Amino acid sequence: MAVPIQKQLWTIDEFERAWESGAFPPDARLELIRGEIVEMPPIGGPHIACVVQLITLLSRLIPRALLSPQNPLRIEGYESRPQPDLVLIRPRGGLAAKPPADEDVLLVIEVADSSLARDRRDKIPLYAAAGIPESWLADLNSDTLFVHRRPSPEGYQDVRTYRRGESVSVEAFPETQFAVTDIFDI
Repeated sequence: MAVPIQKQLWTIDEFERAWESGAFPPDARLELIRGEIVEMPPIGGPHIACVVQLITLLSRLIPRALLSPQNPLRIEGYESRPQPDLVLIRPRGGLAAKPPADEDVLLVIEVADSSLARDRRDKIPLYAAAGIPESWLADLNSDTLFVHRRPSPEGYQDVRTYRRGESVSVEAFPETQFAVTDIFDI
Protein backbone atom coordinates (compact mmCIF):
# COMPACT_ATOMS: atom_id res chain seq x y z
CA MET A 1 0.00 0.00 0.00
CA ALA A 2 1.35 3.41 -0.98
CA VAL A 3 1.73 6.02 1.72
CA PRO A 4 0.68 9.51 0.63
CA ILE A 5 3.44 12.07 0.75
CA GLN A 6 2.63 14.97 3.02
CA LYS A 7 3.82 18.49 2.47
CA GLN A 8 6.04 19.86 5.23
CA LEU A 9 4.94 23.41 6.04
CA TRP A 10 7.24 25.82 7.83
CA THR A 11 6.53 28.50 10.41
CA ILE A 12 8.12 31.93 10.04
CA ASP A 13 10.31 31.25 13.08
CA GLU A 14 11.51 27.88 11.68
CA PHE A 15 12.30 29.48 8.34
CA GLU A 16 14.22 32.35 9.95
CA ARG A 17 16.16 29.99 12.25
CA ALA A 18 17.09 27.81 9.26
CA TRP A 19 18.18 30.88 7.32
CA GLU A 20 20.28 32.24 10.18
CA SER A 21 21.91 28.84 10.78
CA GLY A 22 23.11 28.65 7.17
CA ALA A 23 20.71 25.94 6.00
CA PHE A 24 20.25 27.81 2.71
CA PRO A 25 22.93 29.20 0.40
CA PRO A 26 23.64 32.84 1.29
CA ASP A 27 22.68 34.02 -2.19
CA ALA A 28 19.42 32.01 -2.29
CA ARG A 29 16.35 34.05 -3.25
CA LEU A 30 13.68 32.43 -1.08
CA GLU A 31 10.34 33.50 0.33
CA LEU A 32 8.00 31.76 2.74
CA ILE A 33 4.44 31.88 1.39
CA ARG A 34 1.73 30.26 3.51
CA GLY A 35 4.26 27.88 5.03
CA GLU A 36 5.90 26.86 1.75
CA ILE A 37 9.42 27.85 0.76
CA VAL A 38 9.31 29.36 -2.71
CA GLU A 39 12.28 30.22 -4.89
CA MET A 40 12.07 33.67 -6.46
CA PRO A 41 13.18 34.24 -10.05
CA PRO A 42 16.34 36.24 -10.69
CA ILE A 43 15.97 40.00 -10.94
CA GLY A 44 16.64 41.38 -14.42
CA GLY A 45 17.65 44.85 -15.55
CA PRO A 46 14.16 46.23 -16.32
CA HIS A 47 12.90 44.92 -12.96
CA ILE A 48 15.72 46.64 -11.10
CA ALA A 49 15.17 49.87 -13.03
CA CYS A 50 11.44 49.88 -12.23
CA VAL A 51 12.08 49.36 -8.50
CA VAL A 52 14.63 52.19 -8.50
CA GLN A 53 12.14 54.38 -10.38
CA LEU A 54 9.40 53.62 -7.83
CA ILE A 55 11.74 54.38 -4.93
CA THR A 56 12.68 57.70 -6.54
CA LEU A 57 9.05 58.67 -7.22
CA LEU A 58 7.62 57.67 -3.85
CA SER A 59 10.45 59.08 -1.76
CA ARG A 60 10.14 62.42 -3.56
CA LEU A 61 6.34 62.58 -3.50
CA ILE A 62 5.67 61.02 -0.09
CA PRO A 63 8.65 61.91 2.09
CA ARG A 64 6.76 61.32 5.35
CA ALA A 65 6.53 57.54 4.89
CA LEU A 66 9.36 54.99 4.97
CA LEU A 67 10.32 52.81 2.01
CA SER A 68 11.55 49.27 2.44
CA PRO A 69 12.88 47.85 -0.85
CA GLN A 70 13.13 44.09 -1.39
CA ASN A 71 13.23 43.27 2.32
CA PRO A 72 11.34 40.53 4.17
CA LEU A 73 7.88 41.31 5.49
CA ARG A 74 6.48 39.17 8.33
CA ILE A 75 2.86 38.16 7.90
CA GLU A 76 2.28 36.27 11.13
CA GLY A 77 -1.20 34.83 10.76
CA TYR A 78 -0.35 33.25 7.42
CA GLU A 79 3.15 31.88 8.14
CA SER A 80 4.53 34.05 5.38
CA ARG A 81 7.70 36.04 4.89
CA PRO A 82 7.54 37.42 1.35
CA GLN A 83 10.05 39.89 -0.03
CA PRO A 84 7.96 42.46 -1.89
CA ASP A 85 9.78 44.73 -4.28
CA LEU A 86 8.77 47.79 -2.30
CA VAL A 87 6.83 48.43 0.90
CA LEU A 88 5.60 51.83 2.05
CA ILE A 89 5.42 51.71 5.84
CA ARG A 90 4.17 53.98 8.59
CA PRO A 91 7.04 55.90 10.16
CA ARG A 92 7.95 54.57 13.58
CA GLY A 93 11.02 54.02 15.70
CA GLY A 94 12.50 50.69 16.64
CA LEU A 95 12.72 49.18 13.15
CA ALA A 96 16.01 47.51 14.06
CA ALA A 97 14.43 45.70 17.00
CA LYS A 98 11.17 44.88 15.23
CA PRO A 99 11.31 44.81 11.41
CA PRO A 100 8.16 45.79 9.49
CA ALA A 101 5.18 43.48 9.72
CA ASP A 102 1.82 43.50 7.97
CA GLU A 103 0.25 45.94 10.45
CA ASP A 104 2.90 48.56 9.57
CA VAL A 105 2.20 48.52 5.83
CA LEU A 106 0.42 51.28 3.91
CA LEU A 107 1.24 49.90 0.46
CA VAL A 108 3.05 46.88 -0.95
CA ILE A 109 4.33 46.85 -4.53
CA GLU A 110 5.31 43.86 -6.64
CA VAL A 111 7.08 44.37 -9.96
CA ALA A 112 6.51 41.54 -12.41
CA ASP A 113 8.10 40.53 -15.63
CA SER A 114 8.33 36.73 -15.32
CA SER A 115 6.41 36.43 -12.03
CA LEU A 116 3.03 37.98 -12.96
CA ALA A 117 0.97 34.77 -12.70
CA ARG A 118 2.53 33.74 -9.37
CA ASP A 119 2.18 37.23 -7.91
CA ARG A 120 -1.52 37.33 -8.88
CA ARG A 121 -2.22 33.81 -7.66
CA ASP A 122 -0.19 33.74 -4.43
CA LYS A 123 1.07 37.08 -3.21
CA ILE A 124 -1.72 39.58 -3.91
CA PRO A 125 -4.37 37.35 -2.23
CA LEU A 126 -2.00 36.87 0.72
CA TYR A 127 -1.66 40.63 1.15
CA ALA A 128 -5.45 41.03 1.01
CA ALA A 129 -6.05 38.26 3.55
CA ALA A 130 -3.47 39.88 5.87
CA GLY A 131 -5.41 43.17 5.69
CA ILE A 132 -2.74 45.18 3.90
CA PRO A 133 -4.77 48.19 2.75
CA GLU A 134 -3.33 48.52 -0.74
CA SER A 135 -1.13 46.58 -3.12
CA TRP A 136 0.15 47.41 -6.57
CA LEU A 137 1.28 45.01 -9.23
CA ALA A 138 3.41 46.64 -11.93
CA ASP A 139 3.41 44.48 -15.07
CA LEU A 140 6.54 45.32 -17.06
CA ASN A 141 5.37 43.33 -20.08
CA SER A 142 2.26 45.46 -20.67
CA ASP A 143 3.23 48.70 -18.88
CA THR A 144 0.14 48.24 -16.73
CA LEU A 145 -0.31 49.03 -13.05
CA PHE A 146 -2.94 46.97 -11.21
CA VAL A 147 -4.04 48.75 -8.04
CA HIS A 148 -5.74 46.60 -5.38
CA ARG A 149 -7.69 48.18 -2.50
CA ARG A 150 -10.26 47.24 0.16
CA PRO A 151 -8.73 44.00 1.45
CA SER A 152 -10.80 41.08 2.67
CA PRO A 153 -10.12 37.40 3.37
CA GLU A 154 -11.53 36.67 -0.10
CA GLY A 155 -9.17 39.11 -1.84
CA TYR A 156 -9.17 42.78 -2.69
CA GLN A 157 -12.65 44.14 -3.35
CA ASP A 158 -11.51 47.05 -5.54
CA VAL A 159 -9.09 46.36 -8.40
CA ARG A 160 -8.31 49.04 -10.95
CA THR A 161 -6.07 49.08 -13.97
CA TYR A 162 -3.90 52.09 -14.82
CA ARG A 163 -1.93 52.61 -18.01
CA ARG A 164 0.39 55.19 -19.52
CA GLY A 165 -1.21 58.62 -19.66
CA GLU A 166 -3.17 58.09 -16.43
CA SER A 167 -2.36 59.24 -12.90
CA VAL A 168 -2.48 57.31 -9.66
CA SER A 169 -2.07 58.07 -5.97
CA VAL A 170 -1.46 55.99 -2.87
CA GLU A 171 -4.77 55.75 -1.04
CA ALA A 172 -3.18 56.85 2.26
CA PHE A 173 -1.91 60.00 0.48
CA PRO A 174 -4.68 60.89 -2.01
CA GLU A 175 -3.42 64.44 -2.47
CA THR A 176 -0.20 63.16 -4.08
CA GLN A 177 -0.62 61.94 -7.65
CA PHE A 178 1.96 60.84 -10.17
CA ALA A 179 1.89 59.72 -13.76
CA VAL A 180 1.83 55.98 -14.41
CA THR A 181 4.13 56.67 -17.37
CA ASP A 182 6.83 57.65 -14.87
CA ILE A 183 6.83 54.12 -13.42
CA PHE A 184 7.52 52.47 -16.74
CA ASP A 185 9.83 55.03 -18.36
CA ILE A 186 12.99 53.23 -17.38
